[in-house]
Formats: sequence, structure tokens, C-alpha cells
Amino acid sequence: MDSTDSSRAFVKDVKRLVVKVGTAVVTRSDGRLALGRLGALLEQLKELNSQGFEIILVSSGAVGVGRQRLRYRKLVNSSLADLQKPQNELDGKACAAVGQSSLMALYDTLFSQLDVTSSQLLVTDSDFRDEDFRKQLYDTVQSLLDLRVIPIFNENDAVSTRKAPYEDSSGIFWDNDSLAGLLALELKADLLVLLSDVEGLYSGPPSEPNSKLIHTYIRAKHQAEITFGDKSRVGRGGMTAKVNAAYCAACAGIPVVITSGFAMDSIIKVLEGKRVGTLFHRDAHLWVKQVGAREMAVSARESSRRLQALQSQDRRKILLDVADALEANESLIKVENEADVAAAQEAGYAKSLVSRLALKPGKISSLAKSIRILADMEEPIGQILKRTELADGLILEKTSCPLGVLLIVFESRPDALVQIASLAIRSGNGLLLKGGKEAMRSNAILHKVITSAIPDTVGEKLIGLVTSREEIPDLLKLDDVIDLVIPRGSNKLVSQIKESTKIPVLGHADGICHVYVDKSANLDVAKNIVIDAKIDYPAACNAMETLLVHKDLACNGALNELVVELQHEGVGLFGGPRASKLLQIPETRLFHHEYNSMVCTVEIVDDVRAAIDHIHQHGSAHTDCIVAEDQKVAETFLCQVDSAAVFHNASTRFCDGARFGLGAEVGISTSRIHARGPVGVEGLLTTRWILRGNGHVVDGDQGVVYTHKNLALQS
Repeated sequence: MDSTDSSRAFVKDVKRLVVKVGTAVVTRSDGRLALGRLGALLEQLKELNSQGFEIILVSSGAVGVGRQRLRYRKLVNSSLADLQKPQNELDGKACAAVGQSSLMALYDTLFSQLDVTSSQLLVTDSDFRDEDFRKQLYDTVQSLLDLRVIPIFNENDAVSTRKAPYEDSSGIFWDNDSLAGLLALELKADLLVLLSDVEGLYSGPPSEPNSKLIHTYIRAKHQAEITFGDKSRVGRGGMTAKVNAAYCAACAGIPVVITSGFAMDSIIKVLEGKRVGTLFHRDAHLWVKQVGAREMAVSARESSRRLQALQSQDRRKILLDVADALEANESLIKVENEADVAAAQEAGYAKSLVSRLALKPGKISSLAKSIRILADMEEPIGQILKRTELADGLILEKTSCPLGVLLIVFESRPDALVQIASLAIRSGNGLLLKGGKEAMRSNAILHKVITSAIPDTVGEKLIGLVTSREEIPDLLKLDDVIDLVIPRGSNKLVSQIKESTKIPVLGHADGICHVYVDKSANLDVAKNIVIDAKIDYPAACNAMETLLVHKDLACNGALNELVVELQHEGVGLFGGPRASKLLQIPETRLFHHEYNSMVCTVEIVDDVRAAIDHIHQHGSAHTDCIVAEDQKVAETFLCQVDSAAVFHNASTRFCDGARFGLGAEVGISTSRIHARGPVGVEGLLTTRWILRGNGHVVDGDQGVVYTHKNLALQS
């Protein structure tokens, strides 16, 4: 039974309402008129009319009715030979001309049976450009309403100047949903009711089991959460068009309810203040309590504790369900991601950012595979790391446990959201995510897909998606409920966060990665490593930004060969003072520069120690590599370069959580406290102490014999 909604108390003051009925309500699935449904609808309008309500009806369906009649007429007049030929699509304007008279005749007949008088008003977009027309329209409708006549509006598609009635969305209004919104404003309506073939606006396609009916639409909350399904089987825009029209009308001060046109008494229930359909109201954001930063963080912590209480196999199943959900929704994710990429390109974002934003073919499958690998890893929570007998019968255990609540702020890369969320689930942490606005749609659909796989026993609030940039300062103040901040993005972003919070920050500001080619290097090996480190994924933080070459290689032609290889691959080059002079390339203004593109710096150094000094002076302690056959030189480099990851004869691109076998990573840390390098599950854990006694007391240490004996670990 539908309950009365206090937020809809305003309906008691409604006198004039516009009701828009869509094609999917007017017609059946076979294209014929739904006479029973239409009759029930008109009975509601008759009852409201008799109660003194002023009813204005906007009806779609003329084109559909006309098309059905013309197809029948064409069939009757065609020979068998004609029917075997390819059939051309009927002209939409001709369908509208035939359908308008048929549809109006039906309304007139049905209303007459109910002792109600109706009238027809056909309008076009261009009519509303004339102020005199708009004034006359208001006066005419007012006269009709004073006489208890129900005006029925429809766009006059037959003479509309639109190029294609179902495709051209230009003008003051562009379909009957937007026409209804415009008329509600022009005719000073108190309420607009948009009738659909579903109960209202859902969080996803209504056929999906996890989709939920949204009772009150709040743009800031729901815009990024909603996933629209396919367009209506008939008509122009489906739910997307209704939401756009409803939001515009609500902003102009006209309350709107989207509800089912299939229900026998949906309009009456709306006017009784019942909680049916979806309400759009200018003041809706004031009625619904918004979840603040603290509430979001507290909810994540509470959910994380429920997650930790599950059995290991149950946590594993959540990850497997997430992987399955990602693959099942790949096409939907692709649509949202492509929209983000197109918007970024149109906005003129840098190519490197657009590259990181795009989910390339096979990426979702790769992410799902990584999640399954993560699920199959050894259980990380509650591992006994050390056991000590403090005294007879008093056993101390050092165990692994989650950090608590993580706040991850990242830019551009929506795949990072998937990796981070899966790591949080595996490590038992609560998670708050704030992605860049350029990936808003991708992040929203990925978050929705992932949280839909989290069981109610844990709660979807385990992973919160922060949608407003304004919430970040508040979150950064919550050092009592957020345990770690991990920024993934530009140097500016990381620096700003470090300066704005007392919460520990884990991450790196820059990825200034070096490859040093020693004089002992195998040149073919060096070429392969240098090319891979630069061009495999230039926008990645582990891509080579500076190539350092031993001075002897500048004399024997090896440096030239490396440079030619880079240029052949399309890599732009800048040089240090020595290299720019020798190679006749532009001199770099700054060695500490992260290009994130097909550009790098080249410099000549005297030996391995000079290379190490250069890296310490200009690097970012991220990932650095030496290419050398001299093992002693290589060991010097490996031992003395103070970076999170140091490689010998291997591309810097190997510095990655998945490639390290961590399953995934939340980022690469150049910090020296807690975790360093690619941060996987272990980097999101801390320890706690479990003491098991048998009535032991300290009592000034009288009578306690401490043994401090190391014990074997137990599984």
C-alpha cells in the first residue's frame, strides 16, 4: 500500500496540472491503441475534472497510430509482387497527419462517453517564438478551462520544420516531454505529471534486479549514479527525455512527478500525496538529508568491520562476484567511458590525460582477471606474524589487520578505481574514492557495478564515491575516522593534499624514471629496454623520462644508435648540456620533468657514480634502471640508488603491482614509511597484538617470570 509522503504536502494546493501521456502508454506492444489503458486514464481525468481540477493533457502517439494505419492501408492496396519487394520506411510527417485526426477522434469519443468535452491544440516549436502567440495561447486555454473543457496538446509533426521528428533535438522544445514542461511553465501549472511505462525513475534499467526506484530526485546525488537503459520501444526519448524535461521544469518552479501510466489510479494517488513515482522539486535538496563527509567515512568504517567479520571464503566470493559483474556490464561501462573520452577531447584535454582516461579494448577482462588472482591469494587478514611466550601460559601474537578507512584521490584513470576497490575488499578496509571530473561517468558506473556485488551483510557503503570537489577539504580534516590518504595524480594534487591534512599521506608526486646505459651494456639489450621503457605506455608514472648514457658510448656511436631508435619510434628528444651540444637537439630547461608523453631527456654522464648522483639530484625516487653486463657496476647501482624500485637489465615498466604479483595496486609509493614501491594488499595492512592469558596480572611484576620465548607460528 502506498504511504503518504510528507515531502509531497504541496499537492494540497494544486489546482492546475499538466498530464503528459507517452506513446508507450497510448499504444500496445503491437502498435495498436491500448483502448483499455487509455479509457482508465481518461476516467481519472474525468474524476479530477469534476472535483474542480484544471486538466491540460499533452499526448504523444499520433505518429505511431498513423504509421500503423498507413501500413495496414498499404498492405490492403498492395499486390503479392509488391509485398515481395523491399519496403521503404513510411514518411514520419505523413504518419503524423493521419495519426493526429485518428488519435483526436478517439479522445473525443472516449471523453464524450464520460460526459467530458475536450479540444485539440496542435503547436510547433516556431509558434513559441511569437510573444503574441504565447499570450493568445494562454487566453484560449484559460477560456477552455473556465468551461471545464480539457485541452489536448500535441506537437504538429505533420508541418513541423524539424528535419527528422525522432532525431532533431533543436529548438525551444524537441519532443512532447519538453513540450509538456514548456506548457506547464507558460500556462502557470501547479504540477506536471509525466506518465511512463514504468513506475518512475530507477537507479538503473528497471529490468535489472538491483535497480531501485528513486522517490525524490536530487541532481547532485543521482546524476552520476543513474544508468539509463534502452530508449522506449516507441516515441522519441524514453526516460532520459523525461528526466531532462522534469529537471528543467522543476528548476523553473513547477513540481514534476514521473509515474506509471499503466496503473489505474496513479494520477489520483499523486494528488493525494502518496509516495508513488519520482518527484522532481526545486527544493528537494533541502528535504533530503545529505550524507556528509563524516557520515560517509563512519559508514565505510562500520562496513569494513562487518567485512572483517566474514569468513575468508566469503570475502573471496565478494571479489569473484565483482569480477563477474564487471564482465557482465562491460558494454555499459564502455558506453559511459566513451562519453567521458569524447567530452575530454572536446574540452581540449592533453593527449596524455585522454590516454589515461580511456578503457582500451580488453581492459575490463584484464581487470577482472587481476581481481580473480587477488581473490586466490593467501588470506591477508588475521595472519599470525610472530608468537612469543611472555611468561608461562601468557602468549603474545602479532597479527595482520586492515588499516581502517582509506581515502584515495585520483585523476583520469577509471581503471584505478577498480584496482583500488578490489584491494580494499581483499584487505578488509573501508574506502572513500574521489576521481577526476573528466572520468565522472566512468567512475560512477564502475562504482555502481562494484558496490552492487557487495552483499547487504556488509553494505554498499563500504566503498563511498565522493562526487563533489568541495567535500575533499572536509574529508581531509577527519583524521579521527580516516586512516590513510593516497593521492594519485599530478605533483600539484599530491602537494596540495599533503599541505591540507594531518592524516598520513602515501604516494608519489612525480615519476621521474631513469634508464642508465653503462659502457658495459649489451647494445641490443639496451635498445629494447630503452624503447620499452619509453613507448610501452608513455603516460604511465613508470615510463622512462630521462636516458643517461656513459660517456664512452658517445664516442663509439652507441649513443647515436639509441637516439636513432627513439626518434624512429616518434620520441621527441631534449638534451642536457652535454647531450644537446653533441646531438644537436634542444636543451632541456629542467631535468626534473615528467613528460607523460612521447618525449624524453637525454644526458651523458662520466660513470655509474655520476649517474647515481644525477638520479639523486633530479629524480623522484620512483623507479630507476641500469643496463650493464658488468656485475660489479650493476650491484653498485642497485645498492646505492635510493629509489623505491631499482632494476638491472629490465624495463622500468615492470614497476607495477600486477606485474609484481600483488594482484593490483593502489599506487606506487615513494615514501619511506610504511610501504614503498607498488602498494598492494600488504601495504594496506598494519598489525595488532593479541595477548592470551589465564588470569595473569602485573602486580608490580611480583611473581611474574618473563621468558620472552619465540614460538613457532600457527596457521
